[in-house]
Amino acid sequence: MDTSRSGRRAAIGAVTALLLLVLTAVAGPTATADSHPPPAADPAAIRDWNVIATDTISANLGPTRPSGQVVIWHGFVSAAVYNAVVGIQRTYAPYKWRARGPSSASPEAAAVTAAHRVLLTYFPASQAWLDAAYAASLAKIPDGRAKRQGVAFGERAADHLIELREDDGRFAPVEFTAAPAPGVWRPTPPAHLPFIDPWLGKLRPLLLTSPSQFRPGGPPALSSARYAQDVNEVKTMGAKTGSSRTGQQTETALFFGGNLAVQLQSAFRDHTARHHLDIADTARIFAAANASATDAVVTAWDAKLHYGFWRPITAIQLADTDGNPATDADPQWQPLLVTPPHPDYLSGHTTVAGAVMRTLTGILGTTHLDLNVPSEITGTTRHYEEAAQFNEDMINARVWAGIHFRTADVVGCRAGNRIGVWALTHYFQPLRPAGPHAVPPAQQMCPQGSAS
Repeated sequence: MDTSRSGRRAAIGAVTALLLLVLTAVAGPTATADSHPPPAADPAAIRDWNVIATDTISANLGPTRPSGQVVIWHGFVSAAVYNAVVGIQRTYAPYKWRARGPSSASPEAAAVTAAHRVLLTYFPASQAWLDAAYAASLAKIPDGRAKRQGVAFGERAADHLIELREDDGRFAPVEFTAAPAPGVWRPTPPAHLPFIDPWLGKLRPLLLTSPSQFRPGGPPALSSARYAQDVNEVKTMGAKTGSSRTGQQTETALFFGGNLAVQLQSAFRDHTARHHLDIADTARIFAAANASATDAVVTAWDAKLHYGFWRPITAIQLADTDGNPATDADPQWQPLLVTPPHPDYLSGHTTVAGAVMRTLTGILGTTHLDLNVPSEITGTTRHYEEAAQFNEDMINARVWAGIHFRTADVVGCRAGNRIGVWALTHYFQPLRPAGPHAVPPAQQMCPQGSAS
């Protein structure tokens, strides 16, 4: 054996080892042969931009607008963000889009870019605020090819959504023209405002084939026992003063007396964070729930326009004109909450709730939601373990508030249920083999009878 050659090899090996140690110390413990770290994909970015969207919509429409319009904008933003994320990660089917982004792109950069671009397009008055928030979000993402690719794909996702929604009926000059008559809606006290945003009933849905796809049959006839039962229940349980409500029932009415869209967004953010969902699953929950809610608003407003049924305050004050011997007029009757300026049937709140609950249970694969829902009205948060309980409270709340008949609430919930099933049957499906979360549970989540 050549001992001198062996010695030289040993010396070279020692020097090489030493050099590797020095390089590791200089470059840090994360330095590897792979110079391209995984692209940024923090799901918190989706929650952050959901807050930004909520604040932007509120600033432009007003925090207490008594309309379903708030839901529509959340549906648009969430759909674009979803496409931006799943188009890169390729875990779920994109929403009405075939494009795919490079797998090396940052889904986080794509998500914040899509949200920013959609909001800026529809709310240009908020540009300064939105641009500042966008710059702050991008600053959290490492510079490089992944970030650049993510930004570019997020712009494409937003542009595609905006193009899809062109000429969709927004702000069309739709009017409610039915003349006042027994059973027919008319502006209600105290402000006697006209029908707000009637164009929502003609808006092209996000998921359904038409606004009337799940339009239910009409409200009870004025001469029916069902109608009399509805009137007498809300007259007793929904009165501002002298009601038979318990303290807990009053609190429930107030709890759901604010902006339901804001309550739901907060609940989605809390749930996705506590359950540590990744960026694709987070985007999917927001998109599926908000798209279903959007079409629930369209469905409810379609029925409001089509049937134009009067509100409890009008029906009770004018009960001597309804031809039903089981109802009695009380011209001084007032509801617990101010009646929103649009017809009774269907209830927008319960239709949205029914759609969202059905969608969430389908995604989660269980009726056990583990949902924390806050209320800006009461300053409290309620924990909902079961979807059916949420729907029941929502239905009761609108009756106990004195602003809806129970039939409008229950039928709204059922219509929402059908929307939720449709949403997950036709959209937001996994691209991998179907797992336990692929089929919505079959349980009935809308209560049938009246509350005790």
